[in-house]
Amino acid sequence: MNFHQLRRSVCTLFAGVALAGLSPLAWALDIQPYSAERLAQLQTGGKPVAVHFHAEWCGTCKTQEKALQTIKAEGSLAQVTLLVADYDKEKDLRKQMKVRAQSTLVVFKGSQEVARLGGDTATDKLKSALAKAS
Repeated sequence: MNFHQLRRSVCTLFAGVALAGLSPLAWALDIQPYSAERLAQLQTGGKPVAVHFHAEWCGTCKTQEKALQTIKAEGSLAQVTLLVADYDKEKDLRKQMKVRAQSTLVVFKGSQEVARLGGDTATDKLKSALAKAS
């Protein structure tokens, strides 16, 4: 093996290691802002999706947000998209989903609701509910 081949092999190895280190982030829980179009697209495609009704003024919502970020950082629930809906602005969506309080998580497998949590902040419970979408 000459110098150039060795250099190419080492560069390829380092690139592979770097990509492997990023892969948990690329395959982690996907958290996005809510939009009706995105929810419809995911549900029509039969994808696992959840809607988190979040309010900026809600302490429970902020605690849930930290727990959800922990789940994302773990690199688990790769196929689930979490759409964060503004509780105060999405009044029609709240009526449609029969959500009466902020800090509610509604989980779907396609268009079928498979789990619902209200005010729960435990990481393991949130993760368990989200896993039902997969």
